Amino acid sequence: MRLLIVGTLDGHIATAGKLALESGAKVAHVDDIEAALTALRSGQGADMVMVEVTLDIATLCKSLKSERISVPVIACGIGPEPSAAANAIRAGAQEYVPLPPDAELIAAVLAAVSEETDTIVFRDPVMNPVLRLAEQVAPSDASVLITGESGTGKEVMARFLHSKSKRANQNFISVNCAAIPENLLESELFGHEKGAFTGAITRRLGKFEEADGGTLLLDEISEMHPRLQAKLLRAIQEREIDRVGGGQPIKVNIRLLATSNRNLEEAVANGSFREDLFFRLNVVNIQLPALRERPQDIPILAQHFAAKYSEANGLARLEVTPAALEILLAHHWRGNVRELENTMHRAVLLAQDGRIGPEAIMLTGQSLPPNHAVNGAAAAAGGEAGGEAGEEAKRLVGRTVADVEKDLILDTLQHCLGNRTHAANILGISIRTLRNKLKQYSEDGVPVPMPGEGERSTA
Repeated sequence: MRLLIVGTLDGHIATAGKLALESGAKVAHVDDIEAALTALRSGQGADMVMVEVTLDIATLCKSLKSERISVPVIACGIGPEPSAAANAIRAGAQEYVPLPPDAELIAAVLAAVSEETDTIVFRDPVMNPVLRLAEQVAPSDASVLITGESGTGKEVMARFLHSKSKRANQNFISVNCAAIPENLLESELFGHEKGAFTGAITRRLGKFEEADGGTLLLDEISEMHPRLQAKLLRAIQEREIDRVGGGQPIKVNIRLLATSNRNLEEAVANGSFREDLFFRLNVVNIQLPALRERPQDIPILAQHFAAKYSEANGLARLEVTPAALEILLAHHWRGNVRELENTMHRAVLLAQDGRIGPEAIMLTGQSLPPNHAVNGAAAAAGGEAGGEAGEEAKRLVGRTVADVEKDLILDTLQHCLGNRTHAANILGISIRTLRNKLKQYSEDGVPVPMPGEGERSTA
């Protein structure tokens, strides 16, 4: 986790930086907006920018957007100031943190934004050969292709490989090839020179240069356009890149990892993925099993996530009851470990009497509120609810999933007085996903609660 702090606020932001360092973040500090933009353009990079609320946050966010620099911005101000917080969010900040900083709040914001981990939790014997292979190849500089279904933990495995490598003290840079349009991905990877295209107002270093000396992860590489695959192949072979609009090759020293949830051999056969690039990436293949293929890991992962989110929400550690585990073990987990993590996050927030029982387990696709949930055995078997639960389900008939989701998100945000981090925790989604949803609603003309707006439920 790399944190860039902008401003001073009488030393309070420096205190926030110290707390972030204690939470494991790498912290850099600049005095103003222009210095922050210079640092980001030069390849210094950041996973989060924490900026003084009195600075020109609107200009910062506008510049980041126009220059296609994707990094969350967190505003900081002295005391809980609803108007300043609302203005910062309107300007483009994703969250507002009051100062002087609270250690637990800083840690929660860092965790919500970064969602980083290199810890692999397992007990099932099916994972033993996978981890042995990973530990054996981690110290090398060999390219590794990590494959498996969505949610199996491919990025966690990539971070594990980096943490066990000789590059562990250098940058780990991740690029989601599926999330960036093809015409922008080239600049994101290789950087560009000033004037290379419309909007290129200054030179910007790409992810290859940002990762120089460390590890570069190309997430979901199967989604990369074939034209860009050819340029990537040359970069891997020659260990040098060309910035967009540049005429001078630049040497880079990286360890390349890639992930895919598709069968790349089939993609090669149908012509959507280059065979020579596949062989370059597939020096070692680590295949992650689906969660349903490692059932002994479900209880230990459930308790791990219960402990993680108990601590994140300031609660005493919650134990998962045998009845709740029975439901978890019976579920198919098509979303794999990610789905289980979200389920346990919700369960922590819905738990009663200091434990996680079956009433707190809301599985994916289960739309009824917890007080209307069926009993554990029926939920595990996919049984139908009756009475009030049936009436609640009937009221949802005829509405789209997106419409129901929008109401749930906005109601939760209002309940949290506009606090994005708290709302994401309650909803069991990442703050990044929540921000994207709220941006979509705003663009559609739907009012979105700002920090300090809304009323807490008294229920």
